Amino acid sequence: MKKIEGTKRDSRYPFVDALSMSSGDGDNSYATNSLLQKRVLSKAKPVLIKNTKEMIINLSFPECIRVADLGCASGENTFLTMSEIVNTINLSCQQWNQKPQEIDCCLNDLPDNDFNTTFKLIPFFKKRVNRKGSYFVSAVPGSFYSRLFPRNSPHFVYSSYSLHWLSKTTIIRVPQGLEKNTSSVYITTSSLHSAYESYLNQFQRDFATFLRMRSEEMVCNGRMVLTFIGRKTLDDPLYRDCCHFWTLLSESMRDIVFEGIVSASKVDSFNMPFFDPSKEEVKEVTENEGSFEIDDLEIHGFDLGQSGSNHKECKAGQKEAKCIRAVSESMLVAHFGDDIIDALFNKFAYHASQHVGCSSKTTVTLVVSLIIK
Repeated sequence: MKKIEGTKRDSRYPFVDALSMSSGDGDNSYATNSLLQKRVLSKAKPVLIKNTKEMIINLSFPECIRVADLGCASGENTFLTMSEIVNTINLSCQQWNQKPQEIDCCLNDLPDNDFNTTFKLIPFFKKRVNRKGSYFVSAVPGSFYSRLFPRNSPHFVYSSYSLHWLSKTTIIRVPQGLEKNTSSVYITTSSLHSAYESYLNQFQRDFATFLRMRSEEMVCNGRMVLTFIGRKTLDDPLYRDCCHFWTLLSESMRDIVFEGIVSASKVDSFNMPFFDPSKEEVKEVTENEGSFEIDDLEIHGFDLGQSGSNHKECKAGQKEAKCIRAVSESMLVAHFGDDIIDALFNKFAYHASQHVGCSSKTTVTLVVSLIIK
């Protein structure tokens, strides 16, 4: 079991600052291994379209609309989302006999994000956009836990699978004689309850900060649609099922510790800056912060895209390993170096293949839309 204490973000934890999706368009890149994120868009699409329509009508069709994708990452998914928003705005203008709007499409992520790969896909975006009006694409590098735009600026904000990433990590110490939970990168059923409390407290601080920053930037009656990796409400907040991706990564870490590839102490000093909130926890932070009103709050089944496929189990495990590698490799390399990565994710693929048919999954996708007060 582990005891968790709060910590400041500093040079001891460079992997937090290194958080970015794997760049490029190669075999292990995020752009190639983000099928799950594409499926999330299909889950969120009805809420996205509904709120886009209501936003433009309630704001009386402003001449220029600023739309921001916060945590855009790289690849086609960014423009799939943005094209849905742009096309919905265009269709609403036609239906209400309004002239086409100018749309400022702002893509935000941390400075190390691979914006170059994304901007090479602008021709893909143009093919998907069904409009005659003008639209402009720009990058806004920076943390969404800080101010990103001038006041009264964004009209519509979208963020997909980003806000479960925390701005800080935690110090985890293992009391003498309680070593059975070593080499875990996240909460486990054998963690102390203080582990959950520490992660929850950091999420509450971060999400409240995010909401406050957006309230200082957005126009009155502006809208946000956010998606999270979350969890179903359970009596035990420490519970993560056997096929939870960080559980599988922890098992893989223990394998390479046993084989002498990496030290246990090195693993113990690494903890994922991540929290999978319940819908109740998201609702509580939103209500306590007070700047936004929740319009929609939905919960959907979570699927990495491997269960129930016709692929063999080993192939499914390899695909899941690539998905998790694409979102975590930058942080792992910053802490462990790149020598362990191939061995680690070979182990991950094996463990994932053992749980392809797992039916006790507690991880879910949360979709929430908010209206600024």
